[in-house]
Amino acid sequence: MTTLNLQKTPANLFCHSPHPLKVTAFGDSLIYGYGDPINGGWVEQLRRQWMATEPSHVLYNLGVRGDTAAMVNQRLEQEFLLRGELRNKRPDLMILSVGVNDSPRVGKRLGRNMTDCDRFTLEIVNLLDKAQSLCPVMFVGMVPVDELKMPFLGCMHFNHEDQFRYKEITKSACQVRDIPYLDVFDLWQERGQDWICDRLCEDGLHPNSEGYSALFQDILHWQSQIQLEQLVSIS
Repeated sequence: MTTLNLQKTPANLFCHSPHPLKVTAFGDSLIYGYGDPINGGWVEQLRRQWMATEPSHVLYNLGVRGDTAAMVNQRLEQEFLLRGELRNKRPDLMILSVGVNDSPRVGKRLGRNMTDCDRFTLEIVNLLDKAQSLCPVMFVGMVPVDELKMPFLGCMHFNHEDQFRYKEITKSACQVRDIPYLDVFDLWQERGQDWICDRLCEDGLHPNSEGYSALFQDILHWQSQIQLEQLVSIS
């Protein structure tokens, strides 16, 4: 058995395992890396870093642009079980990042949310419980949007107030389950709106290459962001 301490940074977390680990990353465009034609997003940067080290851990990017929590929920188990590589072997860890596509107001600035809060809470709870039944889980939160660039695609009104509510629902559900949660929204907000806007694409929603590089560094330094002391065992 190899014991991993989820309080370590993701980069250091894996170097203590003598065998290559298989990691899945599920979520939306933040996992997929949309908006970063240079480095392919933070998941791709992490994959490349692991490929250059021994043991060379495997990282599957299973992000789908536009996915909501319910959509990830629907495909989670089947896609997870297909990434074992070896017979009777399952991935060792799951990284989740989803929720921003549930939060926007549809059609008009004061319209209904894409997923209402009660439904979103149910979907997140089900998603986290399902994920934890499969393997240890870590959660990367959403980045704040540029409200001045909204609406996205002419109809999706993303805003900080709703983003905050949805990320707090997710953060609370993670805390109850001792799932490490990186609060990217609050972390980036502390750096100021000008800093944020410089790291977003013209659409005001997706990080650009500089934004994904910043997010990658935030993830590498996750140790200073989390307070959990959760030990998990991985075969």
